[in-house]
Amino acid sequence: MYRSHNCGELNASHINTEVTLAGWVQKSRDKGFMNWIDLRDRYGITQLIFDEGRTEKSVFELAKTLGREFVIQVKGTVIEREAKNKNIATGEIEILVTELTILNAALTPPFTIEDETDGGEDIRMKYRYLDIRRNPVKNSLLFRHKVAMEVRKYLSDLDFCEVETPYLIKSTPEGARDFVVPSRMNEGQFYALPQSPQTFKQLLMVGGMDKYFQIVKCFRDEDLRADRQPEFTQIDCEMAFVEQEDILNVFEGLTRHLLKEIKGIEVDKFPRMTYEHAMKTYGNDKPDIRFGMEFGELNQLAQHKEFPVFNTAELVVGIAVPGAGSYTRKEIDALIEWVKRPQVGASGMVYVKCNEDGTYKSSVDKFYAQDDLSNWAKTTGAKAGDMIFVLSGPADKTRAQLSALRMELATRLGLRNPAEFAPLWVVDFPLLEFDEETARYHAMHHPFTSPKPEDMHLLETDPGKVRANAYDMVLNGNEIGGGSIRIHDKATQQLMFKYLGFTEEQAKEQFGFLMDAFQFGAPPHGGLAFGLDRLVAILGGQETIRDFIAFPKNNSGRDVMIDAPSAIDNTQLKELHIKLNL
Repeated sequence: MYRSHNCGELNASHINTEVTLAGWVQKSRDKGFMNWIDLRDRYGITQLIFDEGRTEKSVFELAKTLGREFVIQVKGTVIEREAKNKNIATGEIEILVTELTILNAALTPPFTIEDETDGGEDIRMKYRYLDIRRNPVKNSLLFRHKVAMEVRKYLSDLDFCEVETPYLIKSTPEGARDFVVPSRMNEGQFYALPQSPQTFKQLLMVGGMDKYFQIVKCFRDEDLRADRQPEFTQIDCEMAFVEQEDILNVFEGLTRHLLKEIKGIEVDKFPRMTYEHAMKTYGNDKPDIRFGMEFGELNQLAQHKEFPVFNTAELVVGIAVPGAGSYTRKEIDALIEWVKRPQVGASGMVYVKCNEDGTYKSSVDKFYAQDDLSNWAKTTGAKAGDMIFVLSGPADKTRAQLSALRMELATRLGLRNPAEFAPLWVVDFPLLEFDEETARYHAMHHPFTSPKPEDMHLLETDPGKVRANAYDMVLNGNEIGGGSIRIHDKATQQLMFKYLGFTEEQAKEQFGFLMDAFQFGAPPHGGLAFGLDRLVAILGGQETIRDFIAFPKNNSGRDVMIDAPSAIDNTQLKELHIKLNL
């Protein structure tokens, strides 16, 4: 056997034990008459000692040839370490080596395999297999495994059945672009890679599986960000004979279970917030409620004065920033420039300092009296020593701009503590949203989301006011999951397709199989999908998902390690009946 123990398990209780270890050379310290080598594997580091007076000469000389990341096997005796290292589990012992075998030599790595490496992100992506040897990446992957195992355990204990669904499916309009796969055997036709297993999990409910889940890869051909990958992993779930409350309870339970088992945290509150309230109070539908700075709408207090910027605005809204009353003019000007960046898009910003003596100093003192500014402070919740920042303009854009400012200030003020967790449900989303470019309504979630029964009559007269039986799970300002109660009868589904602009022929072509299934006794059903990559990153206290994915793509959607995507040869193109037009 290659090893009797791993490099993280030996301790003082093993002294005088004969052992065999295998792993990578982390580093060596050659003192001439004595050579120490740190041997590393996934489990830890064990120090090896080669002593000129106690080690056979050939073994001693061979040890001097070892380089970083050589793969070796050693046999020897566990002895007490003179200079103990309390920072590692094996720090009380070392191995007096009697036999050494080089299993594989190694080139010098292009960056150091250390927790704090000298390698930039690009080079580490190119040699990702080396980066995985580093503790931060290795531990992130092990952490992901632990989360996935707890998910499987929790759902299996509730009688959920894990079922795999196909990867080669029919292309359907679900918002983002599909990745398409040409079919050699069906000339001129294409599969799509699933953006989600949506229709299949609904068909599993029609099939009577009752409770389904799957940890599944999904694919979307869209522009990338630091928190987005073209292929991503979902915890995908569906349940039959349920209402919204049943689903919220199950997955609130899953979130509580993960926080307790993974982080040792008991969550007291799990609030529910309507979409309307979230947008009005926080400016987005995934509010971070670890801190305050709730919006205060100031239209009635700030308009009808002599300040034309506010008088012509659809919305005047502000936030109180705790302790920011001490900001200098330079710091305030820098924030004004920050909100004017193209990424935020504000045209300017008004500020009000709440002085410790109860007076106010603002950039609009010329137009507003102290009593006016005092009322602004009451509406925004500002106290002495705080600062009020006010934006104005079109309602939706202004809320989005102030939301971006709120998150930026919270980050600067240290209010977004990664060790604190504040989950909530956002419910009662609009069923439809109007697209100005196409001049028609689109499903905010997907075409299979059920409307609230009490809002059905509004589909004819005011479709934008119809609420969906939909819900999102939000954790620390990130949407980690979302779902809905589904439409389960053909008539309602046809009606939905009609309002989404599908002709009867288009609906039949795209979703005829699902409509047919609804005619064979489809039960009421609903579900939810969590983004596993994002959930793991948040639980791991990180902002980006990349280190929790074994082989991620870069921001251009490329895998620089294997150089993909890449061209294929003409023979393959000919077999697929594809001609390039570049």
